[in-house]
Amino acid sequence: MTTTADSLQTAYPLTAETVARFREDGFVKLSQVLDPDVLAYYEKEITAKVKEVNTQHLPLEERTTYGRAFLQVANLWQHSEVVKEFVFSQRLARIAAALLEVDGVRLYHDQALYKESGGGITPWHADQYYWPLSSDRTVTVWVPLQETPLEMGPLSFARGSQHFEFGRDLPISDESEAALQVALAEHDFPLAVEPFALGDVSFHTGWTFHRAGANSSGAPRAVMTVIYMDADIRLTEPANDQHRSEVENWMPGTAVGEVPASPLNPELYRAS
Repeated sequence: MTTTADSLQTAYPLTAETVARFREDGFVKLSQVLDPDVLAYYEKEITAKVKEVNTQHLPLEERTTYGRAFLQVANLWQHSEVVKEFVFSQRLARIAAALLEVDGVRLYHDQALYKESGGGITPWHADQYYWPLSSDRTVTVWVPLQETPLEMGPLSFARGSQHFEFGRDLPISDESEAALQVALAEHDFPLAVEPFALGDVSFHTGWTFHRAGANSSGAPRAVMTVIYMDADIRLTEPANDQHRSEVENWMPGTAVGEVPASPLNPELYRAS
């Protein structure tokens, strides 16, 4: 009998055309990656743990733009064996390695991102601004835990923007939203914004610029993400306090030049 956990170990049929599209666009949205019953099972546990671990209790109107974007809880896998099954999924990790065109991937960390009803925009940004890593072979899977129409604020992407160097020095903020909105339009990067059906997931590279709209749906937008990095990537010299914080929190004990192989960064998939 196939269990819910077993379903996370099976391979997803990924075509060469899909890998090529990801290479060109910097992201890809895939359909029917996870079955509705699988999502329902893990959503219950993920949501319970977000409520338990979350430390953000200010009213929306008293938060910054970043704080209004979502409730954010990282490394939720450390709080639940059930969540760990999801985060350590061979199915998702195998897709990540194939899209990055690397032999294997290891965990950077996970993040639950819950955009509350009435939550604001997620400003334009590129994730890799925060990561002191030796290459761009990083990818995030964005997994909505419910059907996500446009009014709920699904993730949107600037197609091909992983090659755009403007804005790479901007943290996620009002400034990044304003500056990148203008720059991406001036350089004619097409905006890809679509609803997500239940079971759809997206993968985007560390340098792909993305944002999300506000949530006007009246219900929370529950999303689980996992960030993967090339299993052979190395730590580079931190260039700022944010880099140093990343090392301390997510790659503890890793020295410059070393592969981040701490207990928090297990190898999740390696092609045999």
